[in-house]
Amino acid sequence: MRRRAFLGAAGGALTALGANAEARIERAVARLGGAAAQDAARDEDFWFRVREAFTIDRNHINLNSGSVSPAPASVQRAMQQYWDITNMGPSLYVDELLGPRVEVARRRLADAFGCGTDEIAFTRNASEAMEIVQFGIPLQPGDEVLTTTQDYPRMLMTFRQRERRDGIVLRTVPYPTPPEDLSELTHILERAITPRTKLLLICHTTFTTGQIFPVGEICRMARRHGVETLVDGAHGFAHFPFTRDELDCDYYGTSLHKWLFAPVGTGFLYVRKEKIPGVWPLMSAPASQDDDIRKFEQIGTNPIAVRGPITEALTFHDGLGPERKAERLVHLRRRWAEAVKELPGVQVLNPPDIRQACGIGAMRIEGVDSGDLTDFLERKYRVHVRPRFVRGEFDCIRVSPSVFTTLEEVDLFAAAIEDAARNGVSG
Repeated sequence: MRRRAFLGAAGGALTALGANAEARIERAVARLGGAAAQDAARDEDFWFRVREAFTIDRNHINLNSGSVSPAPASVQRAMQQYWDITNMGPSLYVDELLGPRVEVARRRLADAFGCGTDEIAFTRNASEAMEIVQFGIPLQPGDEVLTTTQDYPRMLMTFRQRERRDGIVLRTVPYPTPPEDLSELTHILERAITPRTKLLLICHTTFTTGQIFPVGEICRMARRHGVETLVDGAHGFAHFPFTRDELDCDYYGTSLHKWLFAPVGTGFLYVRKEKIPGVWPLMSAPASQDDDIRKFEQIGTNPIAVRGPITEALTFHDGLGPERKAERLVHLRRRWAEAVKELPGVQVLNPPDIRQACGIGAMRIEGVDSGDLTDFLERKYRVHVRPRFVRGEFDCIRVSPSVFTTLEEVDLFAAAIEDAARNGVSG
């Protein structure tokens, strides 16, 4: 087959795959008509169809979508197709076919986040996105970075390394778990700002309990004090609806293999346009790219085949409807939380306020090590959760169902917690 003919055929196949995916989703969504998001969250026929879009193991209950989520079959097929085309002739087809198509994914991500395409860079995960800023932002000896004790360990470790290397100061503050209200989080951080504070690092949604921070309020507060804001959005993007303007942050990093259901090894970094020249890339880039967001993508050869299917994942996400999806996740969290909160020794670490938690929740049983509880759930019930620990404060299990989770699975988890609370976890 001639090269031009092959490129045309391959491009047509990829376009057709995307069109078929949209048609499948549209047919499922059409059943709901104009149903409100809250009503749609309880339409089990609809969510059964959504579940069938995934190829997950039905003999295991995955309540740890917060770490990494499976991709739907449409995304898996797209990724395989991109790999096939890549391996037909990597040095030719990547440059002439796949490279330009990735720009469509960039545009779709920018539209979903609410920023310009010249403010968003592809990364392999949230950690890479965050560390680009953490290592690239100019900080002098004695400059302070402020964050909380519940921010992600890798991000804390990154600034600890800059403490050793550059003489900066990382300050961490605790907060009540759960807080009484959202404004309490803003006030705690504002009281901790000093004249030496240069950067505020916060989680959009914490990896520990799923606590949602009032990011917009905090970022505007920080700006009044002349402090830049870096938001760890690993658990934020595609989890619940929001836009860049609502956040009003300077920098935002996220993974796409959690709540967007994109291939593992995908993420993005947002940098406010006027901030781009002031941040060094993690790997070297030419001076001509000093004010170009793409300087942050200079990592050498990369698996471009995982980036193309991001568009397919966005199509799936849009078809579900961000509001419907968020309401479903809230519905699942509330169902198990309501079932276990009155059990002996059980403490649910999420307030009822839906502004403070979406799909991720956390709980603990007094006197029971959360690691032991995690092992018990896996061993006896084949339920997978993740233990979380904050030294000197608390430990818990993090529970994060997703759109493929059934009510029966959530109810089994609640029954397993009742078993553990009443009978212990040693059996």
